[in-house]
Amino acid sequence: MKKVLATVFAVALSGIAAYAQPAELPNTQIKDVNSSKKIAFDQTVEKGKVTLINFWATWCVPCKKEIKNVREKMAQWKTEADFNYMTISIDESRAEGLVRSYAKSQGWDFPYYIDANSDLKRSLNFQTVPFTMIIDKNGKVAYTHAGYEEGGENEVFNKVKELAKQ
Repeated sequence: MKKVLATVFAVALSGIAAYAQPAELPNTQIKDVNSSKKIAFDQTVEKGKVTLINFWATWCVPCKKEIKNVREKMAQWKTEADFNYMTISIDESRAEGLVRSYAKSQGWDFPYYIDANSDLKRSLNFQTVPFTMIIDKNGKVAYTHAGYEEGGENEVFNKVKELAKQ
């Protein structure tokens, strides 16, 4: 019995350690696709407000589905929680035009950036898209999730609401 309890305790501690995030957001440069200006990632997040970020790529079908579902629910969500939303593409720089045209064709009315050299992706230490991140009001990473399943955006929004109330 002691071994079982010790194992459960060790697994719980390792789970907490797995969610340990850097103290500060990286100031890695990303590019605003609309203005073509570079900006430090930590400057894209408004202090005092929760920010939901979807990392994606033009070749990633689940990424596009997730962003579409989030966008469709955005008006309702904004009545329930005060938060910002943005996307960051991990496409290569030569695909910047494709990112821009896709976003415009979808009617995106939120900020979207490109991490053309994957510098930010490396700074944040994630491997694949779709990748979701929530930044709390203090500018700290409060939640991350890799992958997407239909309806998964609702779980993410519940976390956004929880953080927005704090």
